[in-house]
Amino acid sequence: MDLEPLEKLIGHSFADPELLLRALTHRSWAHEKFPGEADDRLSEIENESLEFVGDSVLGLAVAEWLYRTHPGMNEGDLTMMKHRLVSSTTLSEIALSLDLGSFIRLGRGEIKTGGAEKPAILADALEAVIAAVFFDGGYAAAAKCVAQIFAADLANATPRASNDSKTMLQERLQAAKMAAPTYSLISTEGMPHNRTFVVEARWANGSSVGTGRSIKSAEMMAASEALSSFAAKETDGGE
Repeated sequence: MDLEPLEKLIGHSFADPELLLRALTHRSWAHEKFPGEADDRLSEIENESLEFVGDSVLGLAVAEWLYRTHPGMNEGDLTMMKHRLVSSTTLSEIALSLDLGSFIRLGRGEIKTGGAEKPAILADALEAVIAAVFFDGGYAAAAKCVAQIFAADLANATPRASNDSKTMLQERLQAAKMAAPTYSLISTEGMPHNRTFVVEARWANGSSVGTGRSIKSAEMMAASEALSSFAAKETDGGE
């Protein structure tokens, strides 16, 4: 697989290309390629543990950027902005803009079900890529990568624009004189240390589903999906 185009997009040339390849290897590919292998062996091939590190590196890089760019801003506003920037929704959108799905190694089952476009898979892979940059070049290289691929979102970040999706959905429904949405956990997937949660949001005349690495992030994605559906209906001429 030629990964040079992706290296150019993220602004980092790998001294150890195997790190990037691992970051792009979904567990479905590893399980199909090495059936019967022990979990500890597969964990050295797939990207799940890299996602864990990437989440922390991304959070630090974004927090540092916000702190330096918005001196004097209160902690609450900085937290709101950071939450929006590191959300699974933002990550999946950025991954789509990088065409990251075309580089991810997926099992046949995931390919058939459109895994290359699934928000959770894309968000997780992007976190893994950030971790790979960190291990290959250190924090400075990872922070530079984050600054490049998140450039537009960082530039447009404001406390107002960072209102979380759940709050925005509730306000939208209240404005339409409807009750607040309810959220329910539909299912969980993955190992205990690396769960993916599926949550459904329901309101008077509709529902939406979101996925995430935590129940909270899954709820956020479900609310974001609901807001997107409202916007699409308005564009089409009505609710």
